[in-house]
Amino acid sequence: MNVEQPRDAGMVAALRLLVDPGESEAIALAYGKGLRIIVDDRKAREVAQRLGVPVTGTVGLLLKAKQEGVIANVRPLLDALDANHFRISDDLRAEALKLAGESLG
Repeated sequence: MNVEQPRDAGMVAALRLLVDPGESEAIALAYGKGLRIIVDDRKAREVAQRLGVPVTGTVGLLLKAKQEGVIANVRPLLDALDANHFRISDDLRAEALKLAGESLG
């Protein structure tokens, strides 16, 4: 695995005023390379989107994995996230299950 640092240190410094250091580097790197970023923090998502960086969250990644046949069901993974105190709103959970074609019950 290669670890790459963002090239624009000024952008990273500016982003650190808004989001945490790891998120600032990830956003700057994605911006510089024209990549999508996977991030769940609301503030970091907003900052990335304002810069035109495409954003996907964990739930979106799970839906894509089901669509691609990598996983059979989204529900057990949402349950596992919930059991580990990963915050997912009830509305987002319901929408994810609907999009995944899994019953809400």
